[in-house]
Amino acid sequence: MTKDLAAYAAEHGVKYFMISFTDLFGGQRAKLVPSQAIADMQEDGAGFAGFATWLDMTPAHPDMLAVPDPDSVIQLPWKPEVAWVAANPVMEGQDVAQAPRNVLRRLIEEAAGEGMHVKTGVEAEYFLLTPDGNALSDPYDTAEKPCYDQQAVMRRYDVVREICDYMLELGWGPYQNDHEDANGQFEMNWDFDDALVTADRHSFFKFMTKSIAEKHGFRATFMPKPIEGLTGNGAHLHISVWDAPGKDAKINVFADDGKELGLSDRGRNFLGGIMKHATGMAAITNPTVNSYKRINAPRTTSGATWAPNTVTWTSNNRTHMVRVPGPGRFELRLPDGAANPYLLQAVTLAAGLDGVRSKADPGKRHEIDMYAEGHKVRGAPRLPLNMLDAMRAFDRDKVLKASMGEAFSKAYINMKTKEWNSFVSHFSRWEKENTLDI
Repeated sequence: MTKDLAAYAAEHGVKYFMISFTDLFGGQRAKLVPSQAIADMQEDGAGFAGFATWLDMTPAHPDMLAVPDPDSVIQLPWKPEVAWVAANPVMEGQDVAQAPRNVLRRLIEEAAGEGMHVKTGVEAEYFLLTPDGNALSDPYDTAEKPCYDQQAVMRRYDVVREICDYMLELGWGPYQNDHEDANGQFEMNWDFDDALVTADRHSFFKFMTKSIAEKHGFRATFMPKPIEGLTGNGAHLHISVWDAPGKDAKINVFADDGKELGLSDRGRNFLGGIMKHATGMAAITNPTVNSYKRINAPRTTSGATWAPNTVTWTSNNRTHMVRVPGPGRFELRLPDGAANPYLLQAVTLAAGLDGVRSKADPGKRHEIDMYAEGHKVRGAPRLPLNMLDAMRAFDRDKVLKASMGEAFSKAYINMKTKEWNSFVSHFSRWEKENTLDI
């Protein structure tokens, strides 16, 4: 039964709702609505000027209405008089086709129509920096191999504990927190769920983590490569497909003990779709200029980047783009912290669905250390070297563009092309230092 948000407010002491949507650049946009007005907003939506966000609109477009999805409502644990609710952008009675949550919802419906209910989990990595973003928040976090450093994680215990406490309170099932492979870097994990639920929680997690970090005088960033020479922020995605959504799920249709690595034929085809479309997917899973400082990085101070640069898959080996750590699921290690929580899920579904429909073969499985012996692999595509190459790969992938939706693809390419042009028009200090006297 759909929640009545006015009744929810009365029951939980909520005074304001944040009606929130995410634009094409991953920006989280919201209006703060008093609970007295939420009944009308639940029915009609909150009004926005679409042009004022990154949705590839003009000032001439009519009002865009963000219609809250009451099933997504989350009461802010650190500010309980406020509740956050994800919204679906609508214009003149129709879903805004390029809005990220709408793209994901459509693809989830397509998959369900073919008997596939996708469940995912995300590994969210972030750095804690000083408020100006110029230095690590912990000056004593200097170890060459800082991963799992218990002293370092305890120096930021107050931040990590508060975020984890809130996830426990919200019923997300968090199960581990750790200091990651870079100095100043942390990761927090919670239970997998239906793809839309995971996307909403991923979106809220980024908002919550930034808010709690600010509360403690720090700055949290999910930027792919915020510190030169250190391991970057990934957003690894774990994927499985089931016979039904939510708690009705009983059978993992990706699991087959009689097949290689316990991966069913359908699971293998889904993986084949990801391998087939990986270079185009990168435009969405790795959406910024900075993203390519992570996936094409030289060796870091810890000894490894933990990021792929080639389209390969493996069993339980973290040096490849996709690993199959156990029966019936696999981990996509390509995405980074800048990935839009909704588009990350959507593009994975789009690629996987095409793989199932076309019975795509993922190709040869490799078990070598790609960081040390990757040069021995023949025939595996390299991942894009920069954002422009990724955008061109996406633009060439007609099937992936069609699956993501022509309106979305056109808007995304347009917006990202403008971003690239802005980047290359910037004159850097490096240029003057290295070419002034030529």
